Amino acid sequence: MCFRRKVLVRLDLHGRRDAIIALLSENESLSAVDLSRRLGVSVQTLRADLRDLDEAALVQRRNGRAQLRQQSENIGYLPREGIARKEKQRIALAVKNLIPDGARVALGTGTTVEQCARFLTSHKDLFVASNSIHAVCALQNAPGVAVELAGGPVRMRDLDMIGVAAHAFFSRYRVDYTVFSCGGVSASGSVMDYNSDEIAVRRAIVDCGKQSVLVVDSTKIGLDLACQMGHIRDFDVVVTGARLAPALLRDCRQAECRVIEV
Repeated sequence: MCFRRKVLVRLDLHGRRDAIIALLSENESLSAVDLSRRLGVSVQTLRADLRDLDEAALVQRRNGRAQLRQQSENIGYLPREGIARKEKQRIALAVKNLIPDGARVALGTGTTVEQCARFLTSHKDLFVASNSIHAVCALQNAPGVAVELAGGPVRMRDLDMIGVAAHAFFSRYRVDYTVFSCGGVSASGSVMDYNSDEIAVRRAIVDCGKQSVLVVDSTKIGLDLACQMGHIRDFDVVVTGARLAPALLRDCRQAECRVIEV
């Protein structure tokens, strides 16, 4: 969602902080005064928001201005849940509409995938394989769902499994759809992440499916991280709240990758 030249009023706390993150992803840095003008919120409120976002390691404040914090590893799961919450729900709705009742689905890790799992609870008789405890819990009330959870060491920060055992787990299945996220997408469209374990398990998830669905919120666009796994055009479907650059859309179209912008 683009916030340029638009004043947003009466945003709730999560919506306001989503808007702050979105604006900072579009601009190198902004002051509390800049954000106040764009969002129609008092400078005092914006300063409190920026302080809390700084403490959550989402933004960095310096010389009266704020910018997104560059990460050598992803932030904790709970702070990530609050980022782009409504956008992730729109992404999840689009994924729900892609997947029919009775489908076999592999779900990866992360807060966007967890939202997708929550929206899939209205489907009947799904088979789901996942390495995310959050995604499995979200599916608890899905009628007739059958779930297989990866084993191996649990990454306690995110309640997921990304080691060798998780890689072997996905290699045992053949599913209709794979739904997964990533740490970032570079300006050129490369799919990036923070470490090689994330990449290895994601590759195993993609390989076990007939149709691959990458879900990525707009705050991840333009992040150039340490590890790379191909290009967004390599997947069958990309669902995002971002407005991708024309060159990336052209690459995807030529590769028969469907881009759904929500």
